[in-house]
Amino acid sequence: MKVLMLAPEPFFEPRGTPISVYFRIMALGELGHSVTLVTYPLGKDISLGNLNIIRLSNLLCVRKIKIGPSWVKVPLDVLLLLRAAFELAKARYDLVFSHEEAAFIGVILAKLWGKPHIYDMHSSLPQQLENFEFTRSSFLISLFRGMEKFILKNSQAVIVICQDLLEKVTRLGCRRKAVLIENFLDFPGEEFSAEDTAGKKKEIAPRGEKIVLYAGNFEPYQGIPLLLEAAQKVRENVVFLLVGGSGPSLEEMKKLARKLGLAGRVIFVNKVPPSQIPLYVSLADVLVSPRLGGTNTPLKIYSFLKSGKPLVATNLWTHNQVLSSKNAVLVEPDAQSLAEGISFALRSEEARVRARSAAEWARKEYTLPKYLDKLGKILEKADH
Repeated sequence: MKVLMLAPEPFFEPRGTPISVYFRIMALGELGHSVTLVTYPLGKDISLGNLNIIRLSNLLCVRKIKIGPSWVKVPLDVLLLLRAAFELAKARYDLVFSHEEAAFIGVILAKLWGKPHIYDMHSSLPQQLENFEFTRSSFLISLFRGMEKFILKNSQAVIVICQDLLEKVTRLGCRRKAVLIENFLDFPGEEFSAEDTAGKKKEIAPRGEKIVLYAGNFEPYQGIPLLLEAAQKVRENVVFLLVGGSGPSLEEMKKLARKLGLAGRVIFVNKVPPSQIPLYVSLADVLVSPRLGGTNTPLKIYSFLKSGKPLVATNLWTHNQVLSSKNAVLVEPDAQSLAEGISFALRSEEARVRARSAAEWARKEYTLPKYLDKLGKILEKADH
């Protein structure tokens, strides 16, 4: 098939939805389908044999688009609508495949051109407004709630990325359209020699400290302040390595670390390409996800499980859709509990047993053939 895909994101950037978009396109190529992607002006060009990228003109001179809802996306989405309509008018496509709020555009265009539509539901649209503290307006939240229902009702098939979204779609009466496709595929890691790895470890932990790793963005829902408060309470000889921050949020967390007296115990590394994350994971003795908000499963959880390293995570629905006491150390979302969980993971053989068991299970469960099979089922639903 020839697929027209709409992504209201900077593509490519190493963050949640763009990573998911990348693997959708890659998998469609594995199944023999070509993709024309209409997306925002920003992002790094990537090479996939089945992909043609059409970027919007940067008429607004946008330099950055933050994670989550923002007002700058409104005019960009209007331009996305116009560019996608032009593309449908000039070329023949078999399917419209839309991500996030662009699904509202995709549904309308698919109806006008008589094409099936797939909605890639990375999150609940009204919930995003609240999670990112974008608005408290009951009118705007209700508007997005209605938009979400409209998209679900008028899409032929729906991808959900976690159990929470599957349950939401079921409550809204669209279960038969949905397939759960978790974002568990990984970018291949760069090749690093033993000398490179040893040198990096010496650089991060020069006195032989244990390494506790957080990898991801520094948005408020991720719980970075909680992790820093927990770091203050951990007594083991340990360094906390936080990879993935950028901009004002990174500077704010550096300031908090200094305020808590953590100089020398916390190392910040700016956002790195996904291919470098495996290096940092290989250096870690314990992995941590202190997330406090949202209900989607963090992408990092799947690669963390595969790593065979002990994982400490807050005992919240965002995590325990996938995690349990059998494959992770789950803790209450407060600094003392998180500190105790990290200390347990550092010292306990039980934590390492759970990690090895988790890795064995995840490497069998989260495979490319299973991903392709699920995507094939979505395409079948859209075709009927």
